[in-house]
Amino acid sequence: MEQGGVRRQKREVLLGLTQSPATAMFLRQITDPSLAQNAYLIGCQRTGEAILIDPERDLDRYFQVAADNDLRITAVAETHIHADYLSGARELVERHGAMAWLSEEGGPDWQFEWAKGNPNARFLKHGDVFRVGNIELKALLTPGHTPEHMSYLVTDIGGGADEPVAFLTGDFIFVGDVGRPDLLESAAGQAGVMEPGARTLYASLRATADLPEHLQILPAHGAGSACGKDLGAVPNSVMGYERKFNAAFREALTAPEDQFVKHILAGQPEPPLYFARMKRDNKLGPALLPDGKLPVPKRIAADQLGDWIGKAAILDLRADRAAFAASHLQGALFAPLPGGKLPIAAGSYVDENERILLVVESASHVDEAVRQLIRIGLDKVEGWIPAAEALADSGFATSYPLIAPADLPLDAAVLDVRRADEFATSHVKGATNIAYTRLAARFDEVPSAGPLHVHCAGGMRAAIAAAYLASRGREVVHVDGPYAEIPGMMKQ
Repeated sequence: MEQGGVRRQKREVLLGLTQSPATAMFLRQITDPSLAQNAYLIGCQRTGEAILIDPERDLDRYFQVAADNDLRITAVAETHIHADYLSGARELVERHGAMAWLSEEGGPDWQFEWAKGNPNARFLKHGDVFRVGNIELKALLTPGHTPEHMSYLVTDIGGGADEPVAFLTGDFIFVGDVGRPDLLESAAGQAGVMEPGARTLYASLRATADLPEHLQILPAHGAGSACGKDLGAVPNSVMGYERKFNAAFREALTAPEDQFVKHILAGQPEPPLYFARMKRDNKLGPALLPDGKLPVPKRIAADQLGDWIGKAAILDLRADRAAFAASHLQGALFAPLPGGKLPIAAGSYVDENERILLVVESASHVDEAVRQLIRIGLDKVEGWIPAAEALADSGFATSYPLIAPADLPLDAAVLDVRRADEFATSHVKGATNIAYTRLAARFDEVPSAGPLHVHCAGGMRAAIAAAYLASRGREVVHVDGPYAEIPGMMKQ
């Protein structure tokens, strides 16, 4: 296995240490802020073995954490077939020899097809137990978010524990929320499964009633993820606290089923288009990275832009949306790297087979941008150029107007790119509502009248949407600022 580090047992011998640690377990949450996604590295400090739960494709950062703590990643487990990122499990198994522990529940349509027949894959049923070193993991079927979803009880056997210390809940229970049961319908297009999924989730949540209060809840996502609507910004919690103060969880435990179903399905954000592709690829098997390495885009010069304009997806990673509106390359998408909007913008508007050119504020941003893109299967990141160079005396620069909400004309054609529930609460009279994450799928519904005034709640979503519409040839005006500042006489 291509991992560095010295095993703790060997180090103890060299130092003349004989006393065992008080606990055998190492646990680290490794977070991707751009997708609000959590992977977990759990290791046995006595044997040096470790398991990785729900990893993304760029594995080097997990290997580094393992090496820094004298661990070897020997196993990987998935909680479910993910919709919001490409898993690194196949890469770990086929390139690094790790053992995969995967759900075999959920029926024939919910199997990890890529792992069938692989000698390093083991398939789990509800209640199955396995070990990594002296750490025990027990698989519990927790369907509702997806039919095959597993959660894992973690017990530090080597430390003398006879009760689990943690519950790896994936997209089942979050801090402050529970997994959304609508994605198979709203993202993957499986009609009629939303309400049954909510009822299954209700039963799964109630089935946790006998689990101990002290259990640490270790979720796969935090605030900012599209996998829930009320996720908390606290990285983890405990079962007893969530039972009391997690509104959706508490409702599942105490309220009638119909009430829970109604509330959990209401107000869920419209998912980005790439979610359906992630479901497909994680089921069949994400493509292996060439030689196990990240793409390395080439630095291009301004006189080469003609080879890219109209022939590739151009992602402008600058943070300043006003600067983008004032000057950007023709056909460019506004996909700011700061704030975690790059995966959402690119995943909503860029095809998986498109070549990609990055327009960056700094060369130091290229590596992080590449990582965020390959995590959602956009691997053809082939070039980059500094924004200042790309736009200086460029014959390829263009712009569109930006106005304040108070200056929205009374007779404007308005596109509201907020969520449907936001629109239902209050909106501009006569406005069309299409969430910015679904514009590419519903482009034929965009009003043909122009100029089209695009707004959201604060300006960022409208900036991303306006850039996309402009790239498709529409005449747009970005309404940049708080929705509350649009004149009240224009709202209903």
